[in-house]
Amino acid sequence: MLQNLKRISITISLFLTLTCTLFAQENPKTKWFSHDRFGMFIHWGLYSGAEGLWKGEKLRYINNYAEWLRYRNRVSKDEYGELAKRFVWDQINPEEWVLLAKKAGMKYIIMTTKHHDGVAIWDTKIGNYSLSKLSGSNRDIIKELAAACKKHNMKLGFYYSHWIDWEHPYAWDHNQELTGHVTDTQYNQYWQEKVMPQLRELLTNYGDIALMWFDMWIPYQKSIIKKEQLEQVVELIHTLQPNCLINSRLGLQTDEKNIDFETFGDNQFGTSYIQHPWETPGTIAHSWGYNGQENEWKSTSQIFNSLISNVSLNGGFTLNIGPRADGTVPYESVTRLEDIGKWLNKHGESIYGATGLDLRANQHDWGYLTTKTTGTKTNVYAQVFNWPLDRVLRISGIKTKPLQISIQGTTDHQNLKFEQIGSILHVHLPNKQTDNYVSTIVIHYNEPLQLDKDIVAESTFGGFALNSTNAQNREQLKVIRYDGKKPNHIQTAGETIAWEVDFPEAGTYKIDVSAHNPNRDPIEIKVHTTNETASGKLTPNGKMVVEPNENNYTDEFVNTAIGRIRINQTGKQKITFQTTGNQQLWLNSIWLEKIK
Repeated sequence: MLQNLKRISITISLFLTLTCTLFAQENPKTKWFSHDRFGMFIHWGLYSGAEGLWKGEKLRYINNYAEWLRYRNRVSKDEYGELAKRFVWDQINPEEWVLLAKKAGMKYIIMTTKHHDGVAIWDTKIGNYSLSKLSGSNRDIIKELAAACKKHNMKLGFYYSHWIDWEHPYAWDHNQELTGHVTDTQYNQYWQEKVMPQLRELLTNYGDIALMWFDMWIPYQKSIIKKEQLEQVVELIHTLQPNCLINSRLGLQTDEKNIDFETFGDNQFGTSYIQHPWETPGTIAHSWGYNGQENEWKSTSQIFNSLISNVSLNGGFTLNIGPRADGTVPYESVTRLEDIGKWLNKHGESIYGATGLDLRANQHDWGYLTTKTTGTKTNVYAQVFNWPLDRVLRISGIKTKPLQISIQGTTDHQNLKFEQIGSILHVHLPNKQTDNYVSTIVIHYNEPLQLDKDIVAESTFGGFALNSTNAQNREQLKVIRYDGKKPNHIQTAGETIAWEVDFPEAGTYKIDVSAHNPNRDPIEIKVHTTNETASGKLTPNGKMVVEPNENNYTDEFVNTAIGRIRINQTGKQKITFQTTGNQQLWLNSIWLEKIK
């Protein structure tokens, strides 16, 4: 997988953003992918025998992915090949991986057929560098996995490292940045004598292949690969497996001609609704391949958050496991997958075939919304991670009034009371949450939804937080992102900042402003509603201590109460904020809350 996520996650995000063009219509081939949403990645190869150690030394470099061991720890090809003797062939059963995926509610499997180490996992006829030949076994794990997938109605995809290959003398190795590049002619020799013939084997000998997953995270123009070589791969796939999907990490622009779905960076999740098919490849721990020193297991709740948040933005989630060299899957992986499968068995309706609403991402502090339309009926699923203390679920942005609201996964199919006030929906919940992980509230509609994308979402606390993410004119503002110390904030010097709030109740609302005044003098500020103005002064702020005794400081953002406003009737109002003069102010948020 990616060499250094922290360093390149921004790069790949920008690359995908700049090169992606939205599909005019969804490719019929991708319908299953958009429906299924959840799949299993399997990283299993020669590196699995090392278990993250080489001659008593742990993986080098901070990004200690176990499958990078040969490169990180500078292991020779011959010594690395000796790891094949550690595989326990009489215990390895790929069907168990398929059954585990099925139990977890996953709909497809992507298997690593050749990772960056250049070792073919199948019994390739192209050279001698395969797991079966190195181990002296006559087993073809890919053939066995393909048979098991067909038996259990599981779609099968292949991961193939096309750009990097540490085995072939003319393939790309990152160390060539220091030692000298291979020539285009040499690289094409690798391409024609290894990449293309091996891909032909994979696409010919193992039945229907649902997708090919490639792993280059930079545009081909910045690599040694030529566009013609990538187009050669596309043509081969389209010829041999016409229904096979191709992911964006092949290196070409995401479009209907060459690429079928967009792959985000490793463990990089969605931040906005995207029309075309996309997925996040993610780890269940830290490493992709098996690491015996692993201690960064993600919780089941984290995995649910990753899956559901992506579905709410029209994406999918491919979750990786790393079996050992005896084929066993770590207990931590098994228990999490079993818990997810139990939940999907009851709540899968809200994931499979579902998508999200084109609303602001992460606007609800209790969880996410997914949705599904069947005929003239639409269900919206409120996926509640944080059960509100006052037992009122506040949903913002849907103007259509529900026909009925119920709880999914319960036997009594209890209907819930609710009030619809403009674009705000209040649902009255039972005292206790209905699921230990994620409770699903089903909102039934018998007509198409009308959305209000611009309003500020109502908080679980009953108030409204006006900030840089939900300002109407945020594109014209100077927004500074959270840097680990200072919060997201708007740097303003007299500009008008505007929000739209749909007030579900009339009454008196208090106004608190969280901001940093970097000047020597107080700054006067004004908050306007349709009929009223509240004014106040923000005194200068200095620094605050982040961690004691470390000389670790940051700018202080202070919460200041500046007054009250009267909202005379329910409904939408424009709220604006402005400083007087041209002194700079760093605005974090404005909090509006009705006085009881």
